[in-house]
Amino acid sequence: MAGLTVGYAAALEQFAPLEILELAVLAERHGFSGVMAADHFQPWVPAQGEAAFVWNVLAALGERTSGDIGPGVTAPTFRWHPAMVAQASATLAAMYPGRHWLGLGSGEALNEHILGTYWPEAPERINRMFEAIDVITKLFTASLAGKDVKHSGPFYKLESTRLWTMPQVPPEIYVATAGPVTAKRAGRLTDGLITVGAPLEKIAGLFAKFDEGAREAGKDPSTMPRLLQVHLSWAETDEEAMANAMEQWPNGGMKFPKGDIRSPFDFEQMAKLVRPEDFAGRMVVSADPDVHRAELQRYVDLGFDRVYLHNVGRNQAQWLEVFGREVLPKLHR
Repeated sequence: MAGLTVGYAAALEQFAPLEILELAVLAERHGFSGVMAADHFQPWVPAQGEAAFVWNVLAALGERTSGDIGPGVTAPTFRWHPAMVAQASATLAAMYPGRHWLGLGSGEALNEHILGTYWPEAPERINRMFEAIDVITKLFTASLAGKDVKHSGPFYKLESTRLWTMPQVPPEIYVATAGPVTAKRAGRLTDGLITVGAPLEKIAGLFAKFDEGAREAGKDPSTMPRLLQVHLSWAETDEEAMANAMEQWPNGGMKFPKGDIRSPFDFEQMAKLVRPEDFAGRMVVSADPDVHRAELQRYVDLGFDRVYLHNVGRNQAQWLEVFGREVLPKLHR
């Protein structure tokens, strides 16, 4: 797998933090490298049942594992002022040099509405995210230079300050997106791209826009990381794999935008409309490891260099062993 790393996507929506730590250690033992940990204040549906604080878990993962660690993703826009995200990220990078990356997104109501503030439409959420990235980047740059920085923009203000705890090299900032306009801005303003499994032609379009933005900023897009999170359902039988998907990850079969839904109980009601056929083309549900391998290889061939896998069932230990033995060694760039 030269040039490719396959990591573990830790679903903090599903598993308690101590269990996640054990699973991440087990994943590393079976050949996975690195952990992407979900930042959720609530699970998608009540059956998932968890929502641990991602920064605590990331710090513990740094102690228990040896690969890269990052939030996949956090929103520096509503629950958090971007200065607080910058401080959390800088501290983690100082604790684990060269291992932490900062994955950012524009947020979803499920997690961000809890403060009771106005929940804007997608264009404003995206603009907020990029202004937040500007604040975080200013803090990283000025703090490394031993200087204070301030900011006054449409959405955020920052009085003169700096981060007093900084790593020697600031964390790279990656933006999660499934939209071409955001991908172009990400290429121009950040260090890398995160997206989720989708039709290859759609992802190829994202890559094209990301590359375009990077070149406009004088960067070489071929050197910029492209991260993929893949949700999948594997079990010993196809029937069990589908049952796991239907119970634990029905959101994977929902063919509509989810960013404005506020409650896991609302998701639960919507999940009653999901049928097994709804996962087709959206998430691989199969007992055959080679079916999963073939799908993952298609993404790798498209140009991803880091892939983080999430098996949606609770059969994590068995899945990690099977994929570590039968899937990871056969993936190649």
